[in-house]
Amino acid sequence: MAVTADDLDAALSSVVASLRPAIGLDWSVSAGSLAWDCWHTAEHVGDCLMSFAGQLVARPEKRFVRFMASADRDASPEEVLEFAEAGGRILAATVRTAGPEVRAYHPTGRADPEGFAAMGCVEALLHGDDIAQGLGLAVDPPRDVCARLLARLFPDAARDLEDVDPWTALRWSTGRVALPGRPRLTEWRWRAAPIG
Repeated sequence: MAVTADDLDAALSSVVASLRPAIGLDWSVSAGSLAWDCWHTAEHVGDCLMSFAGQLVARPEKRFVRFMASADRDASPEEVLEFAEAGGRILAATVRTAGPEVRAYHPTGRADPEGFAAMGCVEALLHGDDIAQGLGLAVDPPRDVCARLLARLFPDAARDLEDVDPWTALRWSTGRVALPGRPRLTEWRWRAAPIG
């Protein structure tokens, strides 16, 4: 059930395909329940995924690599979506070239390439869904990818929620939705370090 660069590519493709029909809309509206607007949420995705790639390349032990990527302030919605996708494709390429022994800092544990791919998928899918909600759309990601993400980053939830749709379980695990008998989480944490 390993998470791979192919999973990241699939997650990105799902998000981009879902959001592309909205590039003519106003991206200054709130992204779902976030305080950010859709434009800044897409920018955050691009920055975050490039940051993860930087971690795998530089391999710091106790901190993030000190850089920030940002979209041009006058970037259109189409261009900021392109920026987010580029960050993800750079991360996917980096994951493909990093050996399985590579480890780098993340606050939730020293992550391997699989961990950074999984975290990148979750950032893209969940924030893509936040943007989609703000624009009156929905993201419908591949369920097999969601199941692998749950198993890698939220192993307890993967066991406890095995009868729940993996996309719904992933959204519950990240505080996006409530489930019957399970309130919406107000705090959550994934596991970046390899399991075992």
